[in-house]
Amino acid sequence: MYGATAAKACVNKIELTTNQACCNLQIDPKKALYKYVYYLISKNHELLKSLGEGSQNNLNAKKIKDFVIPVPSMEEQTRIVSILDLFEALATDLQSGLPAEIVARRQQYEYYRNKLLTFDAA
Repeated sequence: MYGATAAKACVNKIELTTNQACCNLQIDPKKALYKYVYYLISKNHELLKSLGEGSQNNLNAKKIKDFVIPVPSMEEQTRIVSILDLFEALATDLQSGLPAEIVARRQQYEYYRNKLLTFDAA
């Protein structure tokens, strides 16, 4: 709600108590997938932060409650979450992401090597 972490999102799966510096969203699983809401809030981090006031862009509960969250069908939310989960895994998992990046860089290297070392026969 305040300062550098204003509008940052995370997921917590255990019961806990927070102080006034946190705004907790409880997602009704009949209406939305919590990961869909997490991804949407994360995507809109800068927009939410810009709603803050003062030098630290402080937010309040009313501003967060007034933020409209589009809620597509559960099937569409499931599709979106599965795609974003895959991209997140590729971006953060060294075992899957790094080998794919190495392959891409190797292909890039070979492309430029071939371009740089191909000469017109004169």
